[in-house]
Amino acid sequence: MELIDAIILGIVQGLTEFLPVSSSGHLELGKAILGENQLPQDSLLFTVVLHFATALSTIVVFRKDVFDIFKGLFQFQWNEETRFSSKIILSMVPAVFIGIFFEKELESLFGDNVILVGFMLIITALLLYLADRARETEKSVNFLNAFIIGISQAIAILPGISRSGATISTSVLLGIDKTRATRFSFLMVVPLILGKMTLDLYQGEIDFQSDQIVPISAGFTAAFLAGLAACTWMIQLVRKSKLQYFAIYCFLVGLISIAVGFWN
Repeated sequence: MELIDAIILGIVQGLTEFLPVSSSGHLELGKAILGENQLPQDSLLFTVVLHFATALSTIVVFRKDVFDIFKGLFQFQWNEETRFSSKIILSMVPAVFIGIFFEKELESLFGDNVILVGFMLIITALLLYLADRARETEKSVNFLNAFIIGISQAIAILPGISRSGATISTSVLLGIDKTRATRFSFLMVVPLILGKMTLDLYQGEIDFQSDQIVPISAGFTAAFLAGLAACTWMIQLVRKSKLQYFAIYCFLVGLISIAVGFWN
C-alpha cells in the first residue's frame, strides 16, 4: 500500500464515518479507484485501524459525555449515566450477534463489490430524505428505541449503508430529538469498535508487517484528524436539518457506482 493512498483512504474514512454517506462503501469505492489489490485480510486490517482512529476522535469530541458516564457508573447507582450506558449496551446486541454468527458471510461482501455498494447508498439516501422531514421533538432515547437503533446499526455493517445515517435517521424517525439522536449514534459505536479491535488482537488476526507500519500510521492519523472535523460538523448539520444534501449525494454516487459496476 502506497503512503499517499493510505492518507487518502484515511481522510475518506474520517469524513465518511460521521458524515452520513457510508464509510465502508466509500472505502470499497476508494480501493477500487486506487487499484488496491490486497488480500481480504490485509484490507480488513487497514479498515479496522481506520475505524479505531475515528472511534478515538469520537471520544475526544464527546470527552465530557464520556467522563460523565464513567463518573456516574462508578457511583454504583441506577442513575442517568447508568441508564444511558445500559441503552448503549443494549444497542450493541444486534451488531454483536450478526458479527459473531455471520462474520464469514459479511467479509465476502467486501472487495470491489461496487454494485452492492451502489444499491446500499441509494437506501441510505432514502433514509436521510425521510429523516430530514421528521418534525422536531424533545424525546429522549428509551430502551426499546435503543434496541431498534441497534438493529439499524447491525444492518449498516453492509458496505454502502451509512452507519451514522442509518442510526441517526432511525432515531429521528422514532421521534427522538435530533441532538440526542446524534449523540447516541456516535457514542454507541465506540464500544463496538474497541471490542472488535481487542478481539482481533487476541485472536492474532491483526499482524503488522514492517512495510505496513508507515502507511497504516499515516492512514490512522489522517482518519483521526478528519474524524475530529467531521464529527463536529455533523452535529451542527443534523441540528439544522441539512441531511437532504447528503441524501442527494448518496443517491447520485449510488447510481454512478451501479453504472460503473455493470459497465465493468
